[in-house]
Amino acid sequence: MNQNEIQKAIESGKTALGIEFGSTRIKAVLIGGDHAPVASGSYEWENRYEDGVWTYHLEDVWTGLQESFRALRGEVQEKYGIPLKTVGAIGFSAMMHGYLAFDKNGKLLVPFRTWRNTITGEAAEKLTKLFQFNIPQRWSIAHLYQAILNKEAHVRNIRFQTTLAGYVHCRLTGRKVLGIGEASGMFPVDSFTNDYDARMLKVFNAKLKAKKIPWKLENILPKILMAGEAAGELTEEGARLIDPAGGLPAGIPLCPPEGDAGTGMVATNSVAKRTGNVSAGTSVFAMIVLEKPLSKLYSEIDMVTTPTGRPVAMVHSNNCTSDLNAWVALFQEFAQALGVEAGESGLFEMLYTKGLAGDADCGGLLAYNYFSGEHLTGLLEGRPLFVRTPESRFTLANFMRAHLFSALAALKIGLAIFEKEKVKIDQILGHGGFFKTKNVGQKIMAAAMNVPVSVMETAGEGGAWGMALLAAFMLRDEAEEPLEAYLAGKVFAGQKGTTIAPDPNDVAGFAAFMERYKKGLAIEKAAVKYLK
Repeated sequence: MNQNEIQKAIESGKTALGIEFGSTRIKAVLIGGDHAPVASGSYEWENRYEDGVWTYHLEDVWTGLQESFRALRGEVQEKYGIPLKTVGAIGFSAMMHGYLAFDKNGKLLVPFRTWRNTITGEAAEKLTKLFQFNIPQRWSIAHLYQAILNKEAHVRNIRFQTTLAGYVHCRLTGRKVLGIGEASGMFPVDSFTNDYDARMLKVFNAKLKAKKIPWKLENILPKILMAGEAAGELTEEGARLIDPAGGLPAGIPLCPPEGDAGTGMVATNSVAKRTGNVSAGTSVFAMIVLEKPLSKLYSEIDMVTTPTGRPVAMVHSNNCTSDLNAWVALFQEFAQALGVEAGESGLFEMLYTKGLAGDADCGGLLAYNYFSGEHLTGLLEGRPLFVRTPESRFTLANFMRAHLFSALAALKIGLAIFEKEKVKIDQILGHGGFFKTKNVGQKIMAAAMNVPVSVMETAGEGGAWGMALLAAFMLRDEAEEPLEAYLAGKVFAGQKGTTIAPDPNDVAGFAAFMERYKKGLAIEKAAVKYLK
């Protein structure tokens, strides 16, 4: 679309707005009729570690939403010379899982417990055995059951439980709903009925009855909706929550809220069978849309769904780029001490690229990027570590390469199961901050997965763009058109990208690093034990 066409689309409301609450950034993306972004806005935020719990304050949710929308509206005015008065549809996404429990009056009963917490080990283990279905620690049902096992007083007063995306959507529309992909990270869903698994609900409700808890699980969970379904309209109160200045009208339709996993699938055109994507930022996860179920339960594999309900196998690692970011910040501080002005983006590019020049196996160096616990390696807490022997080849290139490898090492442990199960993958698309420096993240990921990795030109737009696409899909002209066809034919047709095949030397080097990594886990465990 040219400038004039974009202006007309904005003035007539033929746009879609996607807003995603990520781990460190809230981002808003506005798209036009050709699905390309026309404006964006963002707001930086961070989780807090309070009383042994990773959390975000809910007032920060609304501050961040308002500031990201204000920034987007300002960009519209600056780029196109017109005010943003309305949009065609809105969609909200956020970090999946976690625990937000409310009473009958909508009061939050305990502080928001995010996906990053590893305090639900007992519940996750017991539920996995009870359901014969893997329940990871970060899932909402694990948080709920742990609260029950802990005999927390608030449990009896719960009347609604949801995720961050579901909470935002409910406040803006009054509707307690979730997209099926997001719901599948709260409680297992049945891809045949596109609803919560009836057998597992019955089993869990029996536990509730035995403990004399006065509600049934299905009565406190959000209703499940499919991609493309209407999910309510923006209320007057909701419009003011987004735009306190009063410029945004009520009545704008909203699509079902989705999780960051679902928006990542959409943003990479990875919702069809045998496609997959890797999202790599603060955390990293790989998602493969399956042709057939896995042969058995694996504790390392989460089973979730696409926004259309297809079964997806996901490997999730809590830790990815946080330690890398910390080292880059240290190098930036060093440069400033020398009186050298080094921009952050340029420094990232230089240091990441330097890692490609290191020895294939990182010269014997070893790093653990655990800012928090890591379920894939059985650690409830994390201690970032860098380890070498006197004989290690301690160079900047090897140092950076070791940290790039470390960012994906825990993920690799889970990915090995896909190889064992002979899961067929036609394409892997990467997105997230790890892929921002050209070629580097792709090359390292290709070595870890031993398959070609592609990055589209739109990969940098991320989940907020994917959420905007889901909002636009709700407004599609052909009501029966499936999401897979919509994305392939109307969004990604003609899209450009780059594909990097795995280099055999890199694959062998990553394998050597992983052998060292597995043996060295005892060092990480000792650090957790002795460094309090």
